[in-house]
Amino acid sequence: MMLKVGELARRSGLTVRTLHHYDSIGLLKPSGRSDAGYRQYNRDDVARLHQVQALRRFGMALADIGHFLAKPGNSLPELIARQIDSLDQQIAEAAKLRAQLVLLRGQLLAGEEPELATWLTTLEQMTVYDKYFTKEELAQLPIYTDPAAREEWAQLIAAVTEKMSANVPPADASVQALAERWMATFSRHAGDNPEMMVRLDNMWAREEAYRKTAGVTHEMRNYIAAASGERKLALYAKYMLPAEVETMRKHIQCRAREWPDLIMAIRRQMAADSSPAAPQARELAQRWFELFTDMVGSAPDARLRFRTALEKEPELNAGRLMSDDLLEFLRQAHVPA
Repeated sequence: MMLKVGELARRSGLTVRTLHHYDSIGLLKPSGRSDAGYRQYNRDDVARLHQVQALRRFGMALADIGHFLAKPGNSLPELIARQIDSLDQQIAEAAKLRAQLVLLRGQLLAGEEPELATWLTTLEQMTVYDKYFTKEELAQLPIYTDPAAREEWAQLIAAVTEKMSANVPPADASVQALAERWMATFSRHAGDNPEMMVRLDNMWAREEAYRKTAGVTHEMRNYIAAASGERKLALYAKYMLPAEVETMRKHIQCRAREWPDLIMAIRRQMAADSSPAAPQARELAQRWFELFTDMVGSAPDARLRFRTALEKEPELNAGRLMSDDLLEFLRQAHVPA
């Protein structure tokens, strides 16, 4: 049996345009064509589409899915098992919320007034993720959908807890290696999407329920941030003067949290209005310039040394939210005082 592209689109819940795109990038080539030239898909094509969509739900980028499926040894039963695990987790979370709602209903029917903590627990379970992500976005977040991702985090948290309990300083090489692994894992489990990373980080900072569930305390995050900062400062120190490195250290300790939200605001402005001359663009560029000056200083030589470090040390650009197009937008938008 062969399905025309329109039929496959209807039955898979995708659009014809999406299937055409998959064909154009070589991700899903139809096995046949009708006499009129229309795409036709057989059982094997549909099975491959299942794999593509499953991997997308696990947060893998389209550019990586083709390479992944081309590797020998990839197992469709194993992929389906991962989907089952993900659904089991979602069912468990839904069951937990259901039990909480049953408790509330029972107390109300009995004429009892539920405790404040009971209401708050229910609200937290209902809204903690919904405040920051749509259902479609959550489906693309491995940290939310993939049990293997949660297990990986559990192992990381245990390793960091062990270092903290032993009072190993953030400047220690073993802690810095853990910090590097932490940031790489966080990026991957956020789908390598900078905006998702910022929103997840904001959710962690603002939502106690999420911190309890994730098992990451303020102290643990500060420990990792300090280790990551020291590792990067050691690389900058190869090019910059000691006083300049100390200025950067103070900035990291006091103002590093301002960067992600500012960069996301700039990206949203670029998407809404690409003109660097827009008043909002000018304002954001001024905020960026002020923050950059606080980090590096105003001396031209210091800024040159900073940029040289970025060019010479690839590790400094790993996970960096800034991009060339964003920097060019800011340079055009900034009006010197």
